[in-house]
Amino acid sequence: MNYDFIQSYCLAKKGVEEDYKAEWDAVRYTIRGKMFAMVGNDGEGKPIISVKLEPDYGEELRERYKDIAPGYYLNKTHWSSMFLGGNVPEDVLKNMLNQSYLLVFNSLSKKVQKEINDN
Repeated sequence: MNYDFIQSYCLAKKGVEEDYKAEWDAVRYTIRGKMFAMVGNDGEGKPIISVKLEPDYGEELRERYKDIAPGYYLNKTHWSSMFLGGNVPEDVLKNMLNQSYLLVFNSLSKKVQKEINDN
């Protein structure tokens, strides 16, 4: 599948910043420094995206799609990694990104949430 939309989809969300972490060779998407998505490679060089999800939802996705696995180099309970060369439908990945963004956004203080929403 083609997932070329990831960068624009993430950056279209309020308060999101993109950076490149050289030591991880990965692009990160953050809200006020808190990561909600990361695009990089696994140990074999296969491109992946990792997102933070509610544990039950992440487990459900891993059971349903062979191209979704526990977070690579991340907390395996709260993070899931998806192989970008796989066959997960685009709408599933977009939902994963939405859920991840909301988890991180909602963990911010109400003051910070308001600042982001007012911009």
